[in-house]
Amino acid sequence: MSHEDGVIATNDDASNCKRYAVEKGYWKDDYIKYFVRMMPERKAPEISRGYYARVVAMKLLLNQFLEATGRNCQIVNLGAGFDTLFWQLHADKMFPTQGFFEVDLKPVVSRKCMAIKSRRQLHDAFPEGGLVIENDEANSSLYHLIAADIANINQLEEKLIKAGLNLSIPTVFMAECVLIYLDPKESEDIIGWIAKRFHTAMFINYQPVNLSDRFGHVMLENLQSRQCALLGAKGNPTVQSQRESFLTAGWEGAEAKDMMEVYKKLPKEDNANVEKLEFLDEVNLLHDLLKHYCISWAFKDPKKLGLVEIGF
Repeated sequence: MSHEDGVIATNDDASNCKRYAVEKGYWKDDYIKYFVRMMPERKAPEISRGYYARVVAMKLLLNQFLEATGRNCQIVNLGAGFDTLFWQLHADKMFPTQGFFEVDLKPVVSRKCMAIKSRRQLHDAFPEGGLVIENDEANSSLYHLIAADIANINQLEEKLIKAGLNLSIPTVFMAECVLIYLDPKESEDIIGWIAKRFHTAMFINYQPVNLSDRFGHVMLENLQSRQCALLGAKGNPTVQSQRESFLTAGWEGAEAKDMMEVYKKLPKEDNANVEKLEFLDEVNLLHDLLKHYCISWAFKDPKKLGLVEIGF
């Protein structure tokens, strides 16, 4: 198995974990079942709570961006995998008016195209005949599913612009456990490219941090055994270095928090409901898990739309 195959396999792992958590009631997602057909095997409660924090935190930041821009914006989901955000936003009438772009490696995009093509429930988000699936990519007036290696920035920009991405429109980039699989220089190039090329932008990034301790070593060894090295682990190893990487790349402002801190800032009622779903025998396991992941976000806001106020 190659490194690319190992990275692709993480999409299946994450999608299985998300479907399990959704079925248990951690959050609502009516569409994940169309991409993960079989009910996954039982997951530990701390894993499901970790995914709950991850999904809810990313969505909270995104919703603030959509509100600040009046939805007159674009979304670019890098390494989107089987993410269902497009369909959720469409159902919630929170869809960005200027377009939604998903990018991933060709084998993943091909499988996602197949799922979209075979499920009427996924087609309902498009007007009759409004979605074209060909050459293992999908395009409509507002939704674009693109096969590309995000580390190849020239190819990435070319394909996004060809699909209709507008560099002058407010754009939010999302990367959920994606940059960690790239060489640090490749990650630097991506966030630098966005800072340089896009007029008004935000980047929301979720990935592991603090991997130099025993917990981190076990995580690294587990992934290495599956031919999926975290190439970016040494690039920005701490929460603070995640923030600094954006500022160094030319972003106007940036913030970063470990997921333990974020979890405490999520809606208290939601957290209380989640904590009733499954008994957590070892709370310390959850705390250890959350402290080894972080969410960071950066912005460029020359028009003063209020992106500086986005946060928890």
